[in-house]
Amino acid sequence: MTTTALPDRQAEHSRRLEHPLTLSVQTLINEDLLTTLLQPIVRLDCGLIYGHEALVRGPAGSSLEFPDALFAAGRREGLTVELEVCCAKQALKDWSRRKLPGKLLINMSATALARAVAQDAGRDSLFVCEHFGVKPGSIMIELTEHERVTDIESLRRAITSLRRQGVGIALDDFGDGRSSLRLWSEIQPDVVKIDKYFTHDLPAHAEKLQTFRALLQLAETFGAQLVAEGIESPEEMRVLRDLGVAFGQGWLIGRPSSEGAQEALVAAREVLASSDIAVLPELRRASSNGVTAERLMVEAITVHEDTTHEQLFRLFNQHEQLHAIAVLNAAQQPVALVDRSQFINRWAKPFFNDLYGRHACTLFANPTPLIVDADTGIEALTTVLTSADQRYLREGFIITRDGRYLGLGTGEQLVRSVTEARIEAARHANPLTFLPGNIPISQHIGRLLTSGREFVAAYADLNHFKPFNDEYGYWRGDEMIRLVARVASSHCDSQRDFLGHVGGDDFVMLFQSDDWEQRCDQIIERFNSLARNLFDAAALEAGGIMAEDRHGDLRFHPCTTLSIGAVRVAPGILHSAEEVATAAATAKRHAKHEQLSVYVMAA
Repeated sequence: MTTTALPDRQAEHSRRLEHPLTLSVQTLINEDLLTTLLQPIVRLDCGLIYGHEALVRGPAGSSLEFPDALFAAGRREGLTVELEVCCAKQALKDWSRRKLPGKLLINMSATALARAVAQDAGRDSLFVCEHFGVKPGSIMIELTEHERVTDIESLRRAITSLRRQGVGIALDDFGDGRSSLRLWSEIQPDVVKIDKYFTHDLPAHAEKLQTFRALLQLAETFGAQLVAEGIESPEEMRVLRDLGVAFGQGWLIGRPSSEGAQEALVAAREVLASSDIAVLPELRRASSNGVTAERLMVEAITVHEDTTHEQLFRLFNQHEQLHAIAVLNAAQQPVALVDRSQFINRWAKPFFNDLYGRHACTLFANPTPLIVDADTGIEALTTVLTSADQRYLREGFIITRDGRYLGLGTGEQLVRSVTEARIEAARHANPLTFLPGNIPISQHIGRLLTSGREFVAAYADLNHFKPFNDEYGYWRGDEMIRLVARVASSHCDSQRDFLGHVGGDDFVMLFQSDDWEQRCDQIIERFNSLARNLFDAAALEAGGIMAEDRHGDLRFHPCTTLSIGAVRVAPGILHSAEEVATAAATAKRHAKHEQLSVYVMAA
């Protein structure tokens, strides 16, 4: 295609559009009627252009203008491979004229790529022809996996041939339901493009963020870099940049155009130049850290169904640490459980040995013990703690694998493990407010310190909360704590300000917003107003309640209010999350002792 031929081509387009039935893929190929749009891809660490993706278009306004219709028609005409090769050649021609920075990414299916490279064997390769004026090192093939790759060997040979010439390989739309982790492992691409579903509204979806983290680990394992597709908002870009995703593509960065781009759009450049960090979404579910029933198991001797009470008594005497003994059948499957304390109590009764000593131990055993598989998670076992049948806590439970006995678990171990899991979960997300707990708070402070930007750490605490909680009970006390969470959340910028719940009535806010002081004032004013609704009429009329103080003395306590201590953290002054937390707590104490709504100090 040359500049002088352009008017003739446009006239041909117009003529064809007047008679759409004559428009076919073969016609588009024969008459050189395909064009290329270029969409930029940038490096998220610095904003420089990494390359452009080539997007084919048919004649404007025609039924074959857009790729879906164009390639569907190509399949109907049996021209899939020919069409893809033609698109690639057109992209190379258009790219050679643009003189744009970085790489050219060309979409091809596995089948078309393998066949095109095989047909080029012994001749000038499609991607090395000198008349294109494009060096192989600036080309990357985006492998579109829209159907299962059936001939992996042919694809591998094609990729090996291209790599010898310096052509790169990318895997397109990974995660769209049609891509394959196995294919990633098989072809070892240089770049993997992540489907736009995972980018869309990323700051509001913790599960998508966790997916990106997992994909980053996979990319490190396989030696690839990720491109996040579909970036449309500054918040999405900020999260992806902070996660460490290498490249980004989307309308925020640049829309497809015939000319391409020398740099990203202004909005994208502003995000990447900013020292603000993203507030990463947190999963709001408790974590048991992968603890299973097998982790609770203790090895213990067993007996068979024909074991007598006399033999059982001798075993309990020899193994004083055993809380119970499992009874197994010939197939090593548990059929009953004998609780030590119950058995010993029976044995101590007069004439028990004379009457039952030679009877099988199953006579008084529990024939329906709790039996759990070794891989059962700790969360599934928590129902035992609230079960109406409390025998399970006393006598414990039997642990099996594939129905065969492994060992015993005790109620004491279960209670301890569940408690530890709940404490650990609360450190990640407070179970009352579902706000991030101590660990995410510390992690976010660490990210702020690393960014080198100034921020404000604010510590919020309730005044006269204990007398209120004692007077009205825990239910209304919890409601007041949830009120703090709701009010603070509504006045923090969810994309710039981090809100966490340390525990009890203590909250931490990490502000990047410039108007943080105004936000603090609004939080206090709003909370103090709404908190009055939790007092009864008599207390409101009196302005407070009579209740015992921390020393047990009865005295008057004003209605509960909120105080905030804030510390400005300048770069290089504080060096750890612990130092920031200590400074914020100090500011909070000043606010409470001096009866101030907001107390501000410098680090």
